[in-house]
Amino acid sequence: MSFRVTEEGNGAFDCERPLNGIDVLAKDGRDLGNIVAWRVNRYLRPLSWEVSEDCSVSFVDTSCFEGKEVYRRTLTFLLVLACRKALGRDVLVRHSLSDGYYCEISGEPLSSSQVEAVREGIRDLVARDLPIVREVLSLDRARALFEAQGNRDKAELLRWVGSDPVETYRIGDRSGYFYGPLAPSTGAVGVFDLVSHAPGMVLRFPTVAYPSRLPPFQAPQRLSDVFLEYAGWLDILGVGTMESLHHAVAAGRGTELILISEALHSQRLNRIAETVAERPGCRLVCIAGPSGSGKTTTSHRLAVQLAVCGKRTKILAMDDYFMERSRTPRDADGNYDFEAIEALDLGLLNTHIADLFEGRPVRLPRFDFLNGTRDSGKELVLEPGEILVIEGIHGLNDQVGSGIPEDEKFRLYLSPLTGVNLDRHNRTSTTDNRLLRRLVRDYRTRGKKPEATLLQWPSVIRGASRHIFPYQEKADAMFNSALVYELSVLKGYAEPLLRVIREESPVFGEAARLLDLLRYAPFIPSDNVPNNSILREFIGGSCFGV
Repeated sequence: MSFRVTEEGNGAFDCERPLNGIDVLAKDGRDLGNIVAWRVNRYLRPLSWEVSEDCSVSFVDTSCFEGKEVYRRTLTFLLVLACRKALGRDVLVRHSLSDGYYCEISGEPLSSSQVEAVREGIRDLVARDLPIVREVLSLDRARALFEAQGNRDKAELLRWVGSDPVETYRIGDRSGYFYGPLAPSTGAVGVFDLVSHAPGMVLRFPTVAYPSRLPPFQAPQRLSDVFLEYAGWLDILGVGTMESLHHAVAAGRGTELILISEALHSQRLNRIAETVAERPGCRLVCIAGPSGSGKTTTSHRLAVQLAVCGKRTKILAMDDYFMERSRTPRDADGNYDFEAIEALDLGLLNTHIADLFEGRPVRLPRFDFLNGTRDSGKELVLEPGEILVIEGIHGLNDQVGSGIPEDEKFRLYLSPLTGVNLDRHNRTSTTDNRLLRRLVRDYRTRGKKPEATLLQWPSVIRGASRHIFPYQEKADAMFNSALVYELSVLKGYAEPLLRVIREESPVFGEAARLLDLLRYAPFIPSDNVPNNSILREFIGGSCFGV
């Protein structure tokens, strides 16, 4: 029985036998190039996936976010194999660092010669271009396989989630589970590097901004220290992976994890407030971070901690200084570029900062995100001795508060810098955390449909890379706004929003990926989330009215 395959942008043809993605490419005389997967009826599939009924298909290459994720998952599998062969040890993928993955061998600092041995092992796998075989196993068989390989965390997480059957991938005699499709062979990930970064190493790969080469590598030591500190804290709590988080929640420790996470935030903010209070002449605190960091709540909580230290404050939100929609700049794709500093009325902002420091009252603007217009807001006066706290994505940019002497400023950078990994080989993305936060908040406070948030997100990421991340090392302090339990709480809010995105949407694949991520997180109700929590900025119920 024949069926029809319709390739988006390339016509349709009839088939008499099942075909996979490589077959379809060969039918048109095309080679793989940088193609690593394909979409079948909008669902992301490995190229080995066979079609045997009428369908629409499109190919996924490494120029898009989905393709990059396939590339990174595949390269991570090669890293696992190379560490096993070169070091006889399993690798732990910790967190992102300078467009790469920081990885460790538990309890063992790596020498440069060991890192070189692993790098050569990956190069050998790439050169051999070994097939990466997709295998669908029953849940019990997959769990037994990973137990036998020493991957107990994978086996236990599969048990908690109850996925049956399980889609695994195999290179030679070693199997892996990477929560998404992999490339068809090891030769597909030839652009990479592995560099030493004590006590571990950083696996580097192309990005969307650098699709065919490696981006510049600048490992920010202070940011790395924040990551390592938090990872060590998770290890002490015993919740470094989703499997261990499931155990904690099942044991009735959900509320305990919420309280401990919030106490850590309070402790960190208290230390930052003490540092500000002890700095002579400090009059301006600038808080910056990418979208979804929790800047607004952090500004209010820091103001509270400064009050404890005997310092009075006033807060100014840079979001209210957005240009009206008709004056907002656009990016290369013609979309509004809200991340560019030109999207702010910088002249008005700096005028207001100068007036406040001169003791003059200012009438603050109030930006209406629904209509893209700016109205008149409340009047603000900075009294003698008060500290002005301003928050916004460009808080660390020298153009903000340019008339204020540097020794009177304190700069704070924040972001949810790491979270609970899925397992030892699969990290949860800081970017995904921020996206889920924003998805929930934008729907709740700005009337924005989930599809619109997902469509805009690539532009947000590009903007952060250009306008925010380059300034993070200028900060006087860094605050990790991640919460151990947040994915478990966001799950109940984000899943219904993601499920309304229809199959014909261009972001359906991204919605499906996020839903797949959330199903590995145990559910924790939001009842016990404190009303001053950063998470309340996104899910609602904040005592700060945000």
